Amino acid sequence: MKAAIVKAPKCSPVYGDFPEPVAQDRFTIVHVKAAALSQLTKSRASGSHYSSDGAFPAVAGTDGAGLTEDGRRVYFGLPQPPFGAFAERSLVDTEHCVPLPDDLDDVTAAAIANPGMSAWAALVERAHLQPGETVLVNGAIGTAGRVAVQLAKYLGARRVIGTGRNEAELEELKTLGADVVIPFALGVLYPLGGNQYEKALIEEFGRGIDVVVDYLWGESARTIVAAIAKGVEDATPVRFVHVGGASGEESIDLPGAGLRSSSIVLMGSGAKSVPLPALLNAVKSTFDAVRPAGLRIATRTVPLQEVESNWSAPGKPRVVFTLG
Repeated sequence: MKAAIVKAPKCSPVYGDFPEPVAQDRFTIVHVKAAALSQLTKSRASGSHYSSDGAFPAVAGTDGAGLTEDGRRVYFGLPQPPFGAFAERSLVDTEHCVPLPDDLDDVTAAAIANPGMSAWAALVERAHLQPGETVLVNGAIGTAGRVAVQLAKYLGARRVIGTGRNEAELEELKTLGADVVIPFALGVLYPLGGNQYEKALIEEFGRGIDVVVDYLWGESARTIVAAIAKGVEDATPVRFVHVGGASGEESIDLPGAGLRSSSIVLMGSGAKSVPLPALLNAVKSTFDAVRPAGLRIATRTVPLQEVESNWSAPGKPRVVFTLG
C-alpha cells in the first residue's frame, strides 16, 4: 500500500510502499480517507515526543478519518505501530475509534479532532469550566487556540480573552467569540514588551479570570503567572492549564513568591494527564459541537503523494492529506 514512511529518527517521511496491515484480535483495519498534519504528528514521527515508541521504519500520522472494513465511518487515533494515519490503510485498536456524525465530512473531522480534543480536555476534564466563568486563551491565534476560543464560548464562558503576537489575527478572533484580545511582543527585540503585556494582563485579572488555557509556555506564560500574583485578589483561585509549548521554550523561571502570593492552580492537559477514554470522549464531544457551535477551522487539502513537499507547511490553514 502507499504510505508516508519515516525511515529513521528526525527524518521527514517519504512517499512509498509499505506492507499492508493484517487484522488482529481487538484491532480493525481502517481505510483512511483524510488525516491532518499536526505538531503532535511531527513530534511523534521524529521520535522526540514522549508518546513515541522510537521504532523505525514506521508510517507517519497519529489520527484521521476513514472507513472500517464493514463500512462504518470513524475517526481513529493512535494506530498500532508501525502503522500510522498517513497511509491507504491503518491498523487501529477498536477502542480508539469514534463514530463520525453523518453531517460531518472527513476533512473537517480529521482537521478539528486534535485541536478540539486538546481544547475540550483542557476546559472540561482539567479546568472543569463552569458557565459564567471567564477564560483566557494564551496563544489564541493558532489553530488549537482558535478552536479553544470557540469551545469556551459554546461551553458557557461569560467572557473569553485571546492573546497572541499578530494583532490582525487577534481581531479576527472577535468573529469567533473572543470578547477581548491582548497583543504582545516579547523577546530581546522588544525590551518593554514584557512589562506592557503584564500591565494589560493585570488589568484583566483585576476584572476576574477563572481559567487560563496556555498553548505557548515560555515568556508569555511566565508573564501570566506574574500578573496573577499581582492582579488577583487574596485567595481567588485561577486554574492555569498548560496544553502546548508552541513558543519553543520548554522551561521557564517560576518564582516561588509568585506561587505563595496567589491561589493559582497549575496543571497540564494531554496524554497521561487525561485518561485516553476521556480524550476520545473529548473528540466525540467536539464533533457533536461542530454544528450547534458553528465551529470553524481553516483547512487545505493535499493528496498524500505530496506529503514530502508539505511536511514543513505552517499550521494555518491546517493541512489535511486525502486518500482515494
